[in-house]
Amino acid sequence: MTAAHLNGSSDYRFVTYEELDGGTIVRILLNRPKTRNAQSRGLLVELDDAFMRAERDDNVRVVILGGAGPMFSSGHDIGSAESRAEYGPGPDQHPTTKINGGSRTGIEKMMLQEWHYFFENTRRWRNLRKITIAQVHGTVYAAGLMLMWACDLIVADEDVKFADVVGTRLGMCGVEYFGHPWEFGPRKAKELLLTGDSIDVHEAHRLGMVSKVFAPDRLADDTLALARRIAQLPTMAALLIKESVNQTVDNMGFYNSLNACFTLHELNHAHWSNETKGQSIVATPEHGVPDWRTAPPVKPALKDVAEAPAP
Repeated sequence: MTAAHLNGSSDYRFVTYEELDGGTIVRILLNRPKTRNAQSRGLLVELDDAFMRAERDDNVRVVILGGAGPMFSSGHDIGSAESRAEYGPGPDQHPTTKINGGSRTGIEKMMLQEWHYFFENTRRWRNLRKITIAQVHGTVYAAGLMLMWACDLIVADEDVKFADVVGTRLGMCGVEYFGHPWEFGPRKAKELLLTGDSIDVHEAHRLGMVSKVFAPDRLADDTLALARRIAQLPTMAALLIKESVNQTVDNMGFYNSLNACFTLHELNHAHWSNETKGQSIVATPEHGVPDWRTAPPVKPALKDVAEAPAP
């Protein structure tokens, strides 16, 4: 019986779950292509269910996480009608908005909900007892970074760009799962967050954030080939390799750093809630940031100019 059946549902709505090679490899795809796989509450809850389904299945050795449509993920869904309906009273309100702090008020409610559905779930996926590979395409911005950083390996097509624009567009100090200094390096993280500029996939590969760069028309096939190679490794060896690396960075401070930076993220929200008298948890144009809906295109981070020309 699948996890979807266990939860009283016959199928997923916002993700797909595909078993390959006799079930030794699972491919999960975010499946909201019309919103460029923006992370609504429904998508995140289903994604967690799909990851836990793979976790329970002892036949699964490798999990691939990708996205349907033109983009891996555009980040948090903060604008679609579907997402707005999830949070408001009515027939489409998601049940998780009433639990895990959902019945509290003010910043406490937001902090508890974000801890459960933006932060701790990402960390849980990072610690999955399987090897995970993020298969990314399009532009990967803001909360899209969180999903791929939770995976053990990241592969991308040749056209991918990476950026976190929440500082320059929302007045926020990065996303909830603050892996930036560990993934970009501390000074590059500051530069990218302070400017909102992007790096291309080749610089991401040089930084060690991306493992493989594939041609766009080969991305799915070549990712599967890599997964098949890893799936041949004894499961105990694969798990202990993953755990050895994860425990090393945790002993260097990664785990506690994530906790501390999540608290700072919530302080940032509290600041804007106070500044706007409860009308917004992020900065608005009167605070010196552009409206995120009409913000100009992201510019590349170039080493020899203070600001690149608009693309």
